[in-house]
Formats: sequence, structure tokens, C-alpha cells
Amino acid sequence: MLSRPAACTDSQPARPIASRSSTASSSSTDIWQYIAREEIELPSIYYAHKREVFRRDDMWLAAGDWGGPKRGETAETRLVRYRTVGDMSCTGAVDSRADTVEKIVTEIAASRLTERGATRADDRLSETAMEDR
Repeated sequence: MLSRPAACTDSQPARPIASRSSTASSSSTDIWQYIAREEIELPSIYYAHKREVFRRDDMWLAAGDWGGPKRGETAETRLVRYRTVGDMSCTGAVDSRADTVEKIVTEIAASRLTERGATRADDRLSETAMEDR
């Protein structure tokens, strides 16, 4: 069972984060439960929002200076959230209605994908794609 980091201690005793197994999904759930309990504010990109995206390699990507839809790919506005925040040229969004921390915890619990696992475009290019950029 995980507790609050020593650097975060105060006059209250450490509180357990969660009592689930140490799978990737439970780790993500633990983190989001901690965020909820501690009422940590996060940038809105972590929550479901409308964004113009296009589908490539089973991921929703946003267009930008780095590129956009290719022939046969169509941009559309969808309700999505980013499970991990990174470089927009290589981070995909997922369809989501989770616009609160509580809804994100519920979404993670029902998902078979890790929070990071399905949204890294670099991981689909090559094992060294990040280093090659």
C-alpha cells in the first residue's frame, strides 16, 4: 500500500493511496485517486474537451505545424482527452466524456489500455523514434 511521499507530510498521518495490485492500470488509478483526494488542480487538456483531430494508426491526432491529415484522413471535432501529455506531434488523444477526476478514475477502471499505452505515436514508428527526432 502506498502512502503520501515524505516531502508532502504535514501534521496529519500519511494516508494510503490505494490497496490495489501493482498493475499499470491500478497505478494510474492510484495516481488519479491521489489527485482527487488532494484536490490537485490540473491543466484542462487532461479532461475531456472538444478538439479537431484526425485518425491515424488507431489514434486521434491533432493537426499542427508538424503535420496534419494525409490523403484519405479527415479532420473532425471530437470529445477527447489526453491520457498523457507530451509533444503534440507524437501524442494521441482518446475518445472520452471524462471531464472530472472522478469520471477519469471510472474510465481507467473500465479500460483495458494503460493511460500511456495506446497514445504514443512514436512507439508505433520504431523503437528509437523519440531519439531519432
